[in-house]
Amino acid sequence: MNVHEYQAKALFREYGVAVPDGELATNAEEARSAAQRLGGDVTVVKAQVHAGGRGKGGGIKLAHSPEEAGQHAETMIGMTLVTKQTGAEGKKVRKVYVEGGCDIERELYLAITLDRESERFAVIASTEGGMDIEEVAESTPEKIHNVLVDPVAGLSSWQGRALGFRLDFDGDQVKRFDQFLGGLFRLFVEKDASLIEINPLVVTSEGNLLALDGKLNFDDNALFRHPEIAALRDPEEENFLERTAAEMDFSYVSLDGNIGCMVNGAGLAMATLDMISQAGGSPANFLDVGGDADKTRIENAFKLILQDEDVQGILVNIFGGIVRCDLIAEGVVAATQSVGLSVPLVVRLQGTNAEEGRRILAESSLDIDSAETLQDAADRAVAVVGQGN
Repeated sequence: MNVHEYQAKALFREYGVAVPDGELATNAEEARSAAQRLGGDVTVVKAQVHAGGRGKGGGIKLAHSPEEAGQHAETMIGMTLVTKQTGAEGKKVRKVYVEGGCDIERELYLAITLDRESERFAVIASTEGGMDIEEVAESTPEKIHNVLVDPVAGLSSWQGRALGFRLDFDGDQVKRFDQFLGGLFRLFVEKDASLIEINPLVVTSEGNLLALDGKLNFDDNALFRHPEIAALRDPEEENFLERTAAEMDFSYVSLDGNIGCMVNGAGLAMATLDMISQAGGSPANFLDVGGDADKTRIENAFKLILQDEDVQGILVNIFGGIVRCDLIAEGVVAATQSVGLSVPLVVRLQGTNAEEGRRILAESSLDIDSAETLQDAADRAVAVVGQGN
């Protein structure tokens, strides 16, 4: 789960991580009033969307007066912000964060995430902050510093100080950086975060460290332990189909293709996506209905898939282990009749009572293309979608 910058910075403050003063605004007048209260010669108006690269898309503007802050807010709120991370469709801006300015001497990059290969936490830092870190990693990888932290031992102070020296801090700044990093690490562990990213982390002219930006992602599977974090969810920032699927208790990821997929089991679902791609097609989604799929779940899965306007055909691939294929077939028939299926449907059933399931499909008098192998199912799904174009 992602949160907005203003929410991330509120959590930073709780853990003693310094951030500039700022206020949320949902209209131009609120932004003007916020800038007036913050004072100073310069404030920054930032669009609040779940995406990076906002500055390049016009989502971050400097204001030299409260009136100018209000003008920037009026321009931003309601606009569709397009960045590298939003894709061409962009994201609608519904609120802005007005933040006090600061005198910046240096810009750095700092992040904490999971390194699954080493089974460690990874602290990643660079002196090249304020830039696309992917470009830095590709062009000058020597400027990326990576510290692996044992999850049992935790972050040691010597690791923070050593990283501080590698970032060219002096003695006092090394101590400040060690404290700054320690607060971030406690937040990461205690709130079950999967990513903390600050770009840029700035050093002010007074030598202070400030998180000028903040990105926080949390492990969805741990949200039951953190209702205060779950309450920060912004449904309007999430993919509508993925949000709907979560409410139905489905594992679902939207993709860019035109073949809707309904599969039981994550591994089988991944194999199905691969087979569709190998056959020359393009999957529209990853959808795991689970090992206990019944008629109701099958019907809900069809309804979910058909909400994607790009879907031109559906492939159902079920392996009957715990679940019986004849019950799945009955669910497919009932769901097809209920939702009024208007796109071609290919169904592959294997496992428990697979033959009975295929018989039910064949005798349903519905236009259902039945396949026995995954290769055959993928080929047929690609073919029927191609015929429809």
